[in-house]
Amino acid sequence: MLRFIYLGPLFLCVLFFNSCQTSSNNDVLPILGNRHVEEVIIDNKTVKDTIYHTIADFSFTNQEGKQITNADVKGKVYVADFFFTSCPTICPVMKKQMLRVFEAYKDDPNFMILSHTIDPEYDTQTLLKDYSMRLGIENANTWNFLTGDQEKIFEIGQTSYLTTAMNDKNEPGGFLHSGAFVLIDQFGRIRGVYDGTKENQVNLLIKDIPKLLNENNESSNR
Repeated sequence: MLRFIYLGPLFLCVLFFNSCQTSSNNDVLPILGNRHVEEVIIDNKTVKDTIYHTIADFSFTNQEGKQITNADVKGKVYVADFFFTSCPTICPVMKKQMLRVFEAYKDDPNFMILSHTIDPEYDTQTLLKDYSMRLGIENANTWNFLTGDQEKIFEIGQTSYLTTAMNDKNEPGGFLHSGAFVLIDQFGRIRGVYDGTKENQVNLLIKDIPKLLNENNESSNR
């Protein structure tokens, strides 16, 4: 039976934000995650600046053998998720839903998808290339399937994208991971989390992406 694996306190908060977005029809998505205020000096004046949670530096290998880093998504809107190709449960549904996101925005140069395998020992670059081709993804211009050091993938999943990705021998396939699709803005900040196993949640994601693509620099610096 398909299920959305992890609903920690922060994620429940995130879903609450999405519910608010739907009910209020707000065109500005919230900035999610922890934040703090720092004092900075601008024009010889001390002012308070809000520091938001952002995605940490990363470097993983995509299906074409290219290293993908923060520089490749700088200034772009992207969706991140975690999966493994031999997953016997939710991953096939997630990829079917992510294909809908890809089809909607594959021609937008300011949009990308980063899908991280949590089983890099099996999911090599060559295997990910074959997997992506079977999904109909002919190149990595928009949708990157990433592999690399497993501990670094687990770490960025849990501490940057604030989702679940870890070994668990008691789970089908040997891994515990969330089915979340995490929406990231041009500044590396989390702006939405959606259940990638549910069509209505992905419909909301597809509807929300243009809100970030159309955001100007002034509104993004809130």
